[in-house]
Amino acid sequence: MQKTILLIQDDAAEAEGIRSALSNARDGLFEIDWVRHCSHAVQRLDRPEQGGSKSGIAAILVDLFLPDSRGIETFDRLFRMAPHIPILVLTSAEHEDVAKLAVRRGAHEYLFKSGLDSYLLPKAVRNMIERAANSEALFEEKERAQITLNSIGDAVISTDVSGRITCLNAIAERLTGCPNEQAIGQPFQEVFRIVNGTTREAARNSVTLAIREDRTVGLTPNCLLIRRDGIEAAVEDSAAPIHDRRGQVTGAVMVFHDVSVARAISLKLSHLAEHDNLTDLPNRALMNDRLVEAIGLSKRYGRKLALLFLDLDRFKQINDSLGHVIGDRLLRSVAHRLCSSVRSSDTVGRQGGDEFVILLWEVRSAEDAAIAADNILHALRQPHFVDQHAIFVTASIGIVTYPDDGTDAEALLNNADFAMHHAKDDERDSYQFFNADMCRRAVERQSIEAALRIAIERHEFVLHYQPKIDLLTGAIVGIEALIRWSHIQRGLIPPAQFIAIAEESGLIVPMGRWVLREACRQVRAWQLVGLPLVRIAVNISSVELRAPHFALGVSAILTETGLDPHYLELELTETFLMQDSKSTLVVLKELTDIGVMLALDDFGTGYSSLSYLRRFPISTLKIDKSFVNGLATDMNDASIVTAVIGMGNNLNLRVVAEGVETREQLKFLREHNCPFGQGFYFSRPLPPEELATLLRVGVLDLDAHGSTDACALALGDARRISGRVRSVRERNSSKA
Repeated sequence: MQKTILLIQDDAAEAEGIRSALSNARDGLFEIDWVRHCSHAVQRLDRPEQGGSKSGIAAILVDLFLPDSRGIETFDRLFRMAPHIPILVLTSAEHEDVAKLAVRRGAHEYLFKSGLDSYLLPKAVRNMIERAANSEALFEEKERAQITLNSIGDAVISTDVSGRITCLNAIAERLTGCPNEQAIGQPFQEVFRIVNGTTREAARNSVTLAIREDRTVGLTPNCLLIRRDGIEAAVEDSAAPIHDRRGQVTGAVMVFHDVSVARAISLKLSHLAEHDNLTDLPNRALMNDRLVEAIGLSKRYGRKLALLFLDLDRFKQINDSLGHVIGDRLLRSVAHRLCSSVRSSDTVGRQGGDEFVILLWEVRSAEDAAIAADNILHALRQPHFVDQHAIFVTASIGIVTYPDDGTDAEALLNNADFAMHHAKDDERDSYQFFNADMCRRAVERQSIEAALRIAIERHEFVLHYQPKIDLLTGAIVGIEALIRWSHIQRGLIPPAQFIAIAEESGLIVPMGRWVLREACRQVRAWQLVGLPLVRIAVNISSVELRAPHFALGVSAILTETGLDPHYLELELTETFLMQDSKSTLVVLKELTDIGVMLALDDFGTGYSSLSYLRRFPISTLKIDKSFVNGLATDMNDASIVTAVIGMGNNLNLRVVAEGVETREQLKFLREHNCPFGQGFYFSRPLPPEELATLLRVGVLDLDAHGSTDACALALGDARRISGRVRSVRERNSSKA
């Protein structure tokens, strides 16, 4: 295929000689397109050929001295117009300097016009065209390689055999912070600065190792690349040697990429696998590992450690009433206080739910663990402010020590759990050290819970009723319903032995619903047979009160049994009022809107506050029996009782003294104007039929009531009760 040569020559004779030399070439591949002016050449180069390609010129032969352009200016005009077409300068000896300048600016070669012949000229033109074609192909290949390097996601750095940079792709420029132009020729370690992420010491040079050992080398794990601006990135890399045709190492190429995100995700997943996602504390698995490690170290060095198992008191009620979002935030607050209450060397973990474990390293004695438990309990008692709520919580803590209470992790955790439940059963907001008897109690506890579930299904519960007495007249003004478990083998079981377990297991809700329905049914039955109209009081657990739609359930039971709401009184505890005043007020308002009366039970034993009495619709205060018991022996108890009576009377509240058992207590209460009382001095809790006998009388002669009668009532002797009823009737008849 012929190649078109653009000849730019003003001298016609010289032009004809060039044409002749090229036309007589052996391969006859050249076709000459001759112009005499530079401007004509520019026009020719700008003219499209058939098929749409531009110019179709394979090479340019030019005499730089033309009628319209002279010297290097001629070359510059042509080179700007056709930078990719090879240019051969035809010159005379006197203009050789200009020809050399043209070569430096991009011309492929120059020849003296005087030495052109049919052999030299075609050969020079042919070589020039081939070199240009090879150069273009090489450029395109290099361009494709560069585009490929810049398009891949990995960074690439190449070096020569001495370890100096020869090339960086765009990703490598970004990760190192060094442009390719500045990096070329610099030592590899000046551009690619890496340190060990843990020790911060310089990491090994993979490129140098790959060149020296002639093998592919990976980067040391956990390395950080430090950019020129100081920013660090986690990287992974691989360096491999480059060989020439003879297999000799001529350099190396390193491929690396940023793994900061991947490493962060991996670390996050690893952290989540070992930590609680709510509180970020070590989870059960990690705590067990740390406990095993601590036991091993304690055994090796003869040291003692302590383990505290903590459970929040009544957390389920808070969670049920305020919602899980508030409950979760409360748990975070608890976790923060636990961590702040122990040493930095100790470990706080979350077992799940509202249970936490605290590992105390290197305690000198059990007293150190007790001090830590006291600090924790004190910190948790302070109000937790969550959103708009001021929440009060307490905790029960079980304590074990190694090696006294166990020599492995499982035994220590189980025994600490036993001790925690022992603390919860006894008084809550306290701690207990483990002892062997707790294992027996734990087994018994589990047995009671299982038996309770069966008892609910079989309806094994009964109600006994204890009257409330007007201390001035002796009239029965109310009745309190008290549950008993009629166990098939153990007989009547008092509530103290099973109510706490029922609350913690949630069984108190169906149990309490049955108590409320049965009490309302019984009072309504007494009313229908003409017995005096008295109010029935039912103790309500905070678990029940925080159950959804509690007030609607009460209303449904009143409708079902036909009892007027005025004759139902629900007894609450101060602890319930403290949990969350806002939601508590809503529930109590719903109950009073129905017409139900509310009493505050065990008043004075919690965090008593007059603000509760002002804000909540309470109609009755019940003085806790612990204060009544000490009336004759403890001046402080007497002062408290006197103050509560005066406060209740001033606030127009009904005041009931619980646990009245002696004539001296009755006398004190009367002298200080306590209006109502309840206790064994008047009557123990009685079965329905015996309580009905008292209701028929309606009034007790308190002045004639002695210890003999009290014992008779306590034993539930119906004959003695009936005799007492007859004597009262006769006395009332004679007075009339």
